[in-house]
Amino acid sequence: MPDSHKRLVEQLDQLVSTPSVSSPDPSWDQGNRQVIDLLATWLVTMGFSVEIQDVTPDGAKANLIATLGSGPGGLVLSGHADTVPFDEGRWSSDPLRLTERDNRLYGLGSTDMKGFFPVALAAASAFQEKDLKQPLIILATADEESSMRGARELAAAGRPKTRAAIIGEPTSLKPVRMHKGIMMESVRVTGQSGHSSDPALGNSALDGMHKVMGELITLRDELAGRYNHTLFDIPHPTLNLGCIHGGDSPNRICGKAELHFDVRMVPGTDNDSLREDILGRLDRVAQATGLDIKLVSLVDGVDAFEQAADSELVQLAESLTGHRAESVAFATEAPFMQRLGMETIVMGPGSIDRAHQPDEYIEMDQLGPAIELLRRFIQHYCQ
Repeated sequence: MPDSHKRLVEQLDQLVSTPSVSSPDPSWDQGNRQVIDLLATWLVTMGFSVEIQDVTPDGAKANLIATLGSGPGGLVLSGHADTVPFDEGRWSSDPLRLTERDNRLYGLGSTDMKGFFPVALAAASAFQEKDLKQPLIILATADEESSMRGARELAAAGRPKTRAAIIGEPTSLKPVRMHKGIMMESVRVTGQSGHSSDPALGNSALDGMHKVMGELITLRDELAGRYNHTLFDIPHPTLNLGCIHGGDSPNRICGKAELHFDVRMVPGTDNDSLREDILGRLDRVAQATGLDIKLVSLVDGVDAFEQAADSELVQLAESLTGHRAESVAFATEAPFMQRLGMETIVMGPGSIDRAHQPDEYIEMDQLGPAIELLRRFIQHYCQ
């Protein structure tokens, strides 16, 4: 193994061994500051100018903006410094230690997406002593796996801004130029409990929820008929009824019920308009039933993303990889980078099929090609 690859594996081991779970569940949620500080130490040694942007008041969650060179334009290589929770009992090895076997590197976040950072640093190392005409920025964000708060903070601050951005999510080194958006919502229905022997004593929240679910299923069918984006494997929006809770006893009229669902819209659609449509449908159910019905966002939505097929970045990515740019169903931070005015693609080593599950791994034979590919992007945009 070349010394550069040994260094990469050592860095990834340190990153995996530094827990940084991001979750809406407070019992799981952690900060990412130790990961950010670790990256900052390495980047300063490489000659980068490093800025740490606090995302929470206590600084436990933070973004990192590391810049080599100066001037207009340039390139951002971006990744998130958090992981999802994990079930340690289902892993074949310690999820918080990097384990090598079968030419794979196993560990939590190895592919999604701590593995991208050592690759990006290895690619950048070839330019440490060179005079860059435009800046190279390595970006690490907080809370991508939950609220995307880090990327939202960057977009609100209006920086960084370069000509192009590559988000290193695992795509098996194939460029991705579009993905669906996502909304995660809760419908909370409040009625009146009472003795089940007399329906007139109450107003069933579960009966109302049945009508709500009917409206959402009708909407799902309408969306599938209204939108067709043939570049996606599933060409229409999806609406999933994920979980439902309500009532407490078979001999009581249900007083409260709650439904969680998600919607994944295709490019060319608008989350805000869809939410207004849903609110109108829920209002009609509320008026017809006399129930109190509220729609509450579980997380702020992420818009669908599309980078033009004829843009410089997409055409360069297709030329360098030999792959036509694809679409994916999962959401990323790409819309926030694009909002800053940068041409943006999603592309990195590893497969999304390995993410968010036990025995997550990244293939070692993707590391060398990933480094060389990023070097060629840096050369194009920064030299």
